[in-house]
Amino acid sequence: MARLTSPGSGPAVVFYISGHGFGHASRTIEVINALVDRRPDLRILIRSSATPWLIERTVRPGVTLVPGEVDTGVVQVDSLTLDAAESIRRAEAFMATFDARVAQESAWLREQGVVMTVSDLPPLGIAAGRAAGVPALGLGNFTWDWIYEHYAGGANVARRIGDVYAGTDLVLRLPMWGGFATFPCIRDLPFVARHSRRDPAAVRDALGLPRDVPIVLASFGGYGVDGLPAAALGALRRYHVLLPGMVDEAAMYARGLRYEDLVRAVDVVATKPGYGIIAECLANATAMLYTSRGDFREYPVLVEAMPAFLR
Repeated sequence: MARLTSPGSGPAVVFYISGHGFGHASRTIEVINALVDRRPDLRILIRSSATPWLIERTVRPGVTLVPGEVDTGVVQVDSLTLDAAESIRRAEAFMATFDARVAQESAWLREQGVVMTVSDLPPLGIAAGRAAGVPALGLGNFTWDWIYEHYAGGANVARRIGDVYAGTDLVLRLPMWGGFATFPCIRDLPFVARHSRRDPAAVRDALGLPRDVPIVLASFGGYGVDGLPAAALGALRRYHVLLPGMVDEAAMYARGLRYEDLVRAVDVVATKPGYGIIAECLANATAMLYTSRGDFREYPVLVEAMPAFLR
């Protein structure tokens, strides 16, 4: 178990966060931070295979990270390409050991004195919460049964995940959603996003970025993307293009800045559509230029919804 800081002393709530990409973790951490601000007595624990540094840099003090595989997501070659067959194979392998995983998780929940689980949106957290006899909530904008049923050979694993989702006490559904037919109780929420409160000009100065030309931030999440023509983009005179790695994010966080501060400080984010970056562009009044994204089922839902929310 990796501990971020000393936890609170009150009842415990466990957040099960998908390790797929950065979006699940970034938005759920905003919910966690709001909960910590309102109920500092709670012990908040995170169960996830998400990148530890992402959590460590953004979560409030008093939260404990307990690393572990809680779902398999989709297998991505890079941010724009996925392997559907391997995604289904890994999901089936995970669900083949699901009952044993639930037994282990529910025992751990009882040991921790957990009073509720919240899952974005691994079925493991829902099933474990139910088995431990505590309310099991969901949070998200798409569901894994809906994703997997889209691909060849995915019907069986989708059906089993849907059966687990049917036991959820309440799911908090975010905008630009897909799926949710298997959930018995749904409450719709507005966007959850990281919102910068920094002056954009001050952020540019702190990071050594120019003030006199539009800045384009290339943002492709944890998977990255190959083949960007760095030399050609660097030769542009009317735009300053920030490619992955050009901003030292560790140094940025060490100076008290966060990624949403960078999003607000630039003029345009060039990215693949995903809930997290769309919501952050919306929250920080930044325009977005988006690419195609391969056969990811969420893609057309996001593309259809985006024009109503942001430039």
